[in-house]
Amino acid sequence: MENRIVDQDIVLVPYYPNAEASLTWYQDPDVCRQVDNIDHVYDFDLLNRMYTFLSTHGNCYYIQYHGKLVGDVSLRDNAEISIVVCKEYQNLHIGRRCVLNMLALAKEKGMKEVKANIYAFNTQSQKMFESVGFHKTAEEWYSFQISGN
Repeated sequence: MENRIVDQDIVLVPYYPNAEASLTWYQDPDVCRQVDNIDHVYDFDLLNRMYTFLSTHGNCYYIQYHGKLVGDVSLRDNAEISIVVCKEYQNLHIGRRCVLNMLALAKEKGMKEVKANIYAFNTQSQKMFESVGFHKTAEEWYSFQISGN
């Protein structure tokens, strides 16, 4: 996998083991609740298991914003997208731009639809996914239809 250039601010860097950078955002209880609906933070073992799963079941990237790793985004082989942006970089439209890039990747891969699992309490993520064209299809599930495939 190669880097994916999102825009002048954001580069998606293919996953490589870098717990030093990524554990930081998974040490925030609010971020862990948003992403996994858990009331504890990640440790190295859980982080490594998660990244091993994501990187072997699809495309997993770190989000590099102005040269700093600030989150991750993945598009799994089952067409499920997930994204994490550390708290201090949220609300800068980083997630939105990365999701749009993952939709382009889905189209390149010939996927017809992309889905996202978003918890009912995570209105921030719901609004972001809806802003790029996802529609709620079931409780805590959102879908985007890829056109032209």
